Amino acid sequence: MKLGVIQGRLSEPKEGFQECPVNWKKEFDLLSKLGLNHIEWIVTHDNFHSNPIFYKDISGYSISSVCADFMVSDMFCNSEYLMKYLEPLCLAVEENNIKNITIPLLENSSVKEKDIRDKFMKVFYPYTKEHKNINFLIEAELHQKKLKKMLDFNSNLFVTYDTGNITSCGLNHEDYIFELSDKIKQVHIKDRIIKPLETVEPTKGDTDFELIFKCLKQINYNGLYTLQTVRMEDGKEIETIKKHKKIIENLYNV
Repeated sequence: MKLGVIQGRLSEPKEGFQECPVNWKKEFDLLSKLGLNHIEWIVTHDNFHSNPIFYKDISGYSISSVCADFMVSDMFCNSEYLMKYLEPLCLAVEENNIKNITIPLLENSSVKEKDIRDKFMKVFYPYTKEHKNINFLIEAELHQKKLKKMLDFNSNLFVTYDTGNITSCGLNHEDYIFELSDKIKQVHIKDRIIKPLETVEPTKGDTDFELIFKCLKQINYNGLYTLQTVRMEDGKEIETIKKHKKIIENLYNV
C-alpha cells in the first residue's frame, strides 16, 4: 500500500486549514519515521506566489502529486485565470520531475452541469495537450459515467478518487471503482457522514472502507493512497496521522 499524506496534515494549521506550511521540509523528514512514503503538495490561490515550488528545487523530495487547490474557484473556466495559475504550475511540475497534478473540481468549481463541464474542458484541454508528460488527475463529485466522458479528451487524463467526497455525493463506490478501474491514479482517504455533511475520523462516518479496499484489490489497483483525513486537536497532528494510518492499514489488510 503506497500510503502518504496531504501536505500540511503533519503541521499545525498556522498558515491555513490546507496550506503548504512554512516548515514544509519537516513533514518530509517525518515520512520514514511514520512509515509513509509520499506527500501530495498543495498550491493555493492565496499563497500562490510564495509557494516554494516556484523558486526551490524540490525534485529530490517524495512528492506524489501537486494539488492545484487554486482551481476551487468560480474563475476555473476562465482562460486568463488558467494561464495565470495553471500554466506556471505545469512548468514548475515539469521542472521538478513530478508526475501528477490533481485538479479539484469541487464546490465553486463543480462540474455537475454539462454546459459547465463542456466550458471547462474547452479551456482546460490545451494544457493536457501541451504538457503530455504530466498526468492530470481530475477530482470531482460527479457520477462515474459523466466523469469518464471527461477523461476521453486525452490519454493523460486520470482520476483522484476521494472516498469521502463520493460518499457524500451518495454514489455507489463499487460502481465508481469498476467503471473507472483503468483511470484511478490516486485515492484520497477521507470519511464523511452524509447527513449532516461532515468529515469525521475514519470508520466514524458512512464510508465503507472494507468494500472500497475489496473492490480496489479486485481491479489490482497499485497506485497512490493519500491520507486527507479530518484534522483533530491542534498540536497533535503527528499523533492523529499515526492513529488514522493504523486504522486504514488494519482495514486494508482484512
